Amino acid sequence: MRPHRRSLYRAAALALSLAVPLHAALASESGNANPLTAERWQTRPVVVVVPRENDPLLAKVRAALREPAMREGFRERDMALFTVVDGQGSRNGEPLGTARTAALLKALDVDARGPATFILVGKDGGVKMKEGADVDLQAVFAEIDRMPMRQRR
Repeated sequence: MRPHRRSLYRAAALALSLAVPLHAALASESGNANPLTAERWQTRPVVVVVPRENDPLLAKVRAALREPAMREGFRERDMALFTVVDGQGSRNGEPLGTARTAALLKALDVDARGPATFILVGKDGGVKMKEGADVDLQAVFAEIDRMPMRQRR
């Protein structure tokens, strides 16, 4: 084999050996983009998806969480608040970023453009409740209190 060909083969082999781990790392990173994955067995995520900032559902949830009793109920039930407003996601007020927001919406099969949606996710990662703007927040607490993991506490 000519020396020139040999160096081409080496370069190709080196490129492939670097490309495979890089591809695996990128696939792994995009596979873990769903922020709900990190919440599993830790919290009960509430996901509020609304098309605009002044949506009545978002106003209702924010008003409820300003009440000390509701805030305490939220905390004692290990809940985390995810919001997606006009396509911008956050967790407890901290931005999620585009990829994580898209992964969250895809995992829950929700469109950021509407209609307004309220989703309760259990600690096991399963959707426990999916409601519209007329959600009753006391009913959400009651639903959580009926969950086996909550009753064991």
